[in-house]
Amino acid sequence: MAERIDRNGLELQKERCFLAGAIVPGRFSEHEEPLSELAALVDTAGGQIVGRITQRLERPHSRSYLNKGKLEELATLVNETEADTVVVDDDLSPKQLSAIEAACQRKVIDRSEVILDIFVSRARSHQAKLQVELAQLQYELPRLARKWTHLERLGGGIGTRGPGESQIETDRRILRRKISFLREKLDEIEARKAREVSSRSTVFSACLVGYTNAGKSSLLNCLTGAGAYVEDKLFATLDTLTRKLEIENAPPILLSDTVGFIRRLPHHLVASFHATLEEAAQSDLLLHVIDGADQLARRHIESVEQTLRSLGMDEKPRAYIFNKCDVATDRASLEGLASSFQSRLIVSAHTREGIPELLALLAEKAQVGQVTAKLRFPAADGRRFSLINQLGQVRETTYDNADAIITATFEKADFERVKKLPGMMEVLS
Repeated sequence: MAERIDRNGLELQKERCFLAGAIVPGRFSEHEEPLSELAALVDTAGGQIVGRITQRLERPHSRSYLNKGKLEELATLVNETEADTVVVDDDLSPKQLSAIEAACQRKVIDRSEVILDIFVSRARSHQAKLQVELAQLQYELPRLARKWTHLERLGGGIGTRGPGESQIETDRRILRRKISFLREKLDEIEARKAREVSSRSTVFSACLVGYTNAGKSSLLNCLTGAGAYVEDKLFATLDTLTRKLEIENAPPILLSDTVGFIRRLPHHLVASFHATLEEAAQSDLLLHVIDGADQLARRHIESVEQTLRSLGMDEKPRAYIFNKCDVATDRASLEGLASSFQSRLIVSAHTREGIPELLALLAEKAQVGQVTAKLRFPAADGRRFSLINQLGQVRETTYDNADAIITATFEKADFERVKKLPGMMEVLS
């Protein structure tokens, strides 16, 4: 989705988008504007919304998405508003897409295409670009019949074409080969990332997860001064960013920010971004960040929890952080919602309300199961020196004549290993 540009490179007009959606049972809450999230996605993608239409259905029509009468009404409104594109709040089958295109005589895109368009524009790192490309190809594979895009020139020679193979079959074969190649590359990245995360296993780690635009990056900046990119748009961040957090009288903490979730996040995107979410999967604590000023906060919490379950993180310890309390219009409702969660805090990354309590929570969680001790032993005891540096987080090292005095934090089991080494060692505190 893009803005119209004239021959001199000047912006003329944003792409005019008409929104359409089926209201099926259980999808939207009673007081929710049905196409509000799709509108936010289109706005983030750079489109201009010129109208919208909905129809209550038990399920979308298998051939035309909307019923015949509503489809005719959509075509009329698209012409009246001079829309360039029809954007549908569902993933469309090739038959549904063809039916809407034929009725409206306009370009038609579905929800996943909008999200993919945003991801393409936001991908910065090599990993993010590979993940987005994989998601695009997985999306395109079953839709080649309508796209009919030739991905590359066919080479000659044995094995390039089967008996009676059509061009669409050839394109599918090319596409599957590219998908396989990208999966191999991402598997390598995921394995490397898993090794990196595993190498930091002695350091307590917390990961910010949550609905897109809940303020995760702002919270990371507030806590660590990370300077992460922040924008009041959906999916402002696609890459994982990890920063070290130092809290007085607590062991070091690694705090990570991840890609935001959204309702009905396309499954191929979730699968493609599995490597990016490795930080969350291996973390000691999930900080589920919620936009406390959003009236749909409860629905968003449910969506994030559902996605976490699909990623196998339903048993991961977590705390619920209700952000943006400084702009919440109904503080009583916010506090009522927060009270239904056992481990929760109400904070503002902007005004720093609740931030001291959040730091205290992180310090408390980081110290569970750990021992901080000051150890005195002969400086010549190289084996003990090596084991302390290998198993613990050294906070301070001083010397008193022939003795070394080290303050370090250990897991309890690791501390016992250090104590069992032969030779003299005194635990000072």
